[in-house]
Parts: sequence; structure tokens; C-alpha cells
Amino acid sequence: MKRFGSRGRGLLAAGLAGTLAIAGCSGQSLERGADQGGTVTLKVNFWGDMGLDKLKAQYEAAHPNVKIVLNSGEYNAQHEDLQKKLVAGSGAPDISAVDEGFIVQFRSQADQFVNLLDKGAGSYESKYLPWKWQQSLSPKGQQIGLGTDVGGLAMCYRSDLFAKAGLPTDREAVGKLWPTWADFITVGKKYVAATGKKFVDSGTNMLNPVLAQQPQGFYDTSEKLQMDGGPKVAFDLSMQAIQAGLSANLASFQPNWDTGFKKDQFAVLACPAWMIGHIQETAPGQKGKWDIAAIPGGGGNWGGSWWTIPKQGKNTDEAYKFVEWMIQPQQQIEVFKTVGNLPSQPALYSDPAVLDYKKEFMSNAPTGQIFAATAANLKPQYLGKKNGPTRVAVENVITRVQQGSLAPDKAWPEAVKEAEKVANS
Repeated sequence: MKRFGSRGRGLLAAGLAGTLAIAGCSGQSLERGADQGGTVTLKVNFWGDMGLDKLKAQYEAAHPNVKIVLNSGEYNAQHEDLQKKLVAGSGAPDISAVDEGFIVQFRSQADQFVNLLDKGAGSYESKYLPWKWQQSLSPKGQQIGLGTDVGGLAMCYRSDLFAKAGLPTDREAVGKLWPTWADFITVGKKYVAATGKKFVDSGTNMLNPVLAQQPQGFYDTSEKLQMDGGPKVAFDLSMQAIQAGLSANLASFQPNWDTGFKKDQFAVLACPAWMIGHIQETAPGQKGKWDIAAIPGGGGNWGGSWWTIPKQGKNTDEAYKFVEWMIQPQQQIEVFKTVGNLPSQPALYSDPAVLDYKKEFMSNAPTGQIFAATAANLKPQYLGKKNGPTRVAVENVITRVQQGSLAPDKAWPEAVKEAEKVANS
């Protein structure tokens, strides 16, 4: 998950979010190790909503000697905090979620993490999508993470707002409105003209899905910055959307973004599987108003995460037991049903519990079929060691344009300059 994310929520973003005061970033001391009663406390850092509340209760009930401390924070802040704690040599959580945008950065520091192969994780390699397993494997063959989910792309939309604009509401018909991103912008202009309201949440949430569909992202496999390829295509489309008046100019995973959901300030949202959890959590009163259609351009992956175990932890064996339990089919399916995160183990895509599942909140959309199909056809893009910070730098430029502090015609040179700063740092 980028959850932006993306993940986002996961949102997630994850995802997983908002400007929460998170314990890991504030320096607040949390219980570590075993207390006087022999209880092992495991701190788990993530972002957004990864469906862990119910799993925490289940695990603690079955393991009375283990206490799980869930620490959900803002997506970028959690990754930045983990990096700081690795450099400092102390303070890292027992278990940390890492998103695809940062996994190359952290696998290049594999010596800072428990090699999960030493814990027996090799038996799970055949269960994962091959590329998912490889993405968290260091050049020296150390496996730093076990995959949680993948972020196959679709487009979430408000069917009630589409109806008010005179647009189709059936998910198949909606998908046919925008086979390309140019068509998507045309539909957006019609929506704005008919309603006087904005169409998309932000320019950054145009950038990310479009970039995810490109053959190459910010970096090539030699870690050289490549801004004139996929990033330029995605950036230009985000500028087109902003200049056409389609964007509500809401920064993702910030409080005003969540307010935008609740106040109907936009009608569509690029939607990796993990985004559903964020929508549901943020605007529970909109049940049955959201639906899911095909995304312009077809396919792409945005987000998806891994559970990692920093070596600093005092209870790495217990941490691995919890991680191993979380990736079992029963728990993966539970998370999928709860927040929408699609498992990264392909055998589950044909499991009736996933394939036949329909999300009531999303107008009974067959989320199992929709996202299982996107995951099966994914062609992952290489993400460099500095992909995460580079993406943040470019997103910040787009945000400046949306806030009116930077002219659109000066935005691309500024984005290149900021990206080069990160690449050369």
C-alpha cells in the first residue's frame, strides 16, 4: 500500500493518515521488551488503516503473553522516521511497514533489518507474486520483508454526483468514458461545467497513477534520474488537470483532504485497492454512493507494502511470529474484506472468499474480481533507492502550483530542480 500513497491510505497511506502526532516521530517512549509479568510488547508502525485492529485483538487473545502496540502515522513521516532511527541505531519499532516507494531504499540497508530467511521465510517465496518477493530482496540475497498487499489500479467515483452531472453511473459505462487520460480530462471538464464543482481531489493523485503506468519511473536500474520519461508524461497530465480547473487542490492524507471527501468536493479518485479502506474510514456516511470503474490507460500498480523487522528490536523472534501470522491466508482475506488491501499471494485471487467478494460500501462492486484481474497482469516498474523522497519533492511542487504560489509554466523546471537535489544528495 502507499497505501500514496498512497498507500496513500493506506492509506493508506497508506496509506495509509493526516497530520497525526505519532509516537515514533515525537520521540515518545513506548514499552519495549518484556515487562515484569513476562509480557512481550511489540510496537508496529504503519500508516492509514491496514485492518490491524481486529487482527491485534485476535492475536493477543491467542497469545496472552504478547501485547501489540499499533502506531499509525502519516505515510511519508513514518518512512522518514524509520530512516532516522536506523541511522541513530536505536528507537526503531519492532515491526515496520514499508511501502513500494521506499522498499529499494531500505533493502539497500539490509544489514539494519532481520534477514527473514534466517527465520524460515524462504518457505513462502513460492506463495508470492515473483516480482513482489524480489522487490524486498537485497542484492546480497537478504530478505528484509514479507509482502502484505499490492496496489492494482482502478478508478473510484461517486455515482450520485455523476448522476447530478448527467453522466452515466453504471460502472461499465463509466469505464468506457475514459479509455485514455485525455478522455478523462474531457469528462472532467463536462462534470465541472454541469455542476460548478471540482472533478478530482488533487494534481498529485493524477501524477501517481499515470506515472505507475509508464515503462519507467523516476530512476532507471542504474539509479540514474530520468525525469524526461515517465515523470514528464505524468507531470504534464497533472498540470493539464489543474489548469482545466478539475482539481480541488487538496493535499493527500492531510486533514483538508479528508474534509473534501465528507463535503463532496470531488467526484473521482484514482483507486488502488488499499484506497477503499481510506474512503470507508474517512466518509462512512457515503456507503453506497461510491463505485469502481476501470482506470484510464489500463493497469498499473500504485503502492503495496511489506512487513519488516528492524534488527534493533529486543524481541525479533516474537516479531517474526506475528508477521508470519499476519501473512497467512485467513488474515490476508480478513484484511481484504475489511479495508480492501489486495493480498500479494496469487493463490488467493482464485479463492472464493476473494474472487466472489463484493464490497457493500462500494455499491456492491465485485472488488475481488476487479483487483484480482489487475494484479494478475501487473508489470512492476523499477523504483530506485531515492524514489520515495523524489516523489515527495515533485508532489510538493504540484502542491505549490495548486496553492497559487508557483505558476504552472514554471512548475516543470522547478520539479526537475527539486528532483535533482534529492538525486544528488
